[in-house]
Amino acid sequence: MTKDRLSGAVLILIAVIVAWETRVFPIGTMHHPGAGFLPMLLAIGLAIAGLVVLTSGGKSPSFRSIKWPELKHASAVMFTCVFMSLALERLGYRITVALMLAFLLGIIEKRGIVLTISLSLGAAFGTYWLFNDILRVLLPQGLLGF
Repeated sequence: MTKDRLSGAVLILIAVIVAWETRVFPIGTMHHPGAGFLPMLLAIGLAIAGLVVLTSGGKSPSFRSIKWPELKHASAVMFTCVFMSLALERLGYRITVALMLAFLLGIIEKRGIVLTISLSLGAAFGTYWLFNDILRVLLPQGLLGF
């Protein structure tokens, strides 16, 4: 199995899952699209792209020959995404974003403490101000009301 063929198969699998989940929404028509129109359109496009990658990927290297030098960083990002999805409602937007950025900048990227703290707090409070006060998007407050 080559890496391109595996990638194409994964893209097709994702497209099938999205199309399956979209079935509960009305598709509508071109002139009056429903809630499921765009997800289904994207799933079809993703399936076509996956089919192209799958059929043209015969000359790529085998999947076993791939090296994983950035596995540590990728795992940290995945851990951070899981943490954010679990903590956002409980801790609130500002605390969760500040902790996420502090972890990624301070521990994973090993930046200085001043840079890590200033960027983490600045981004957490700055984006909260932008979304909550300027754009009027409700963000989770968390148990502490923060």
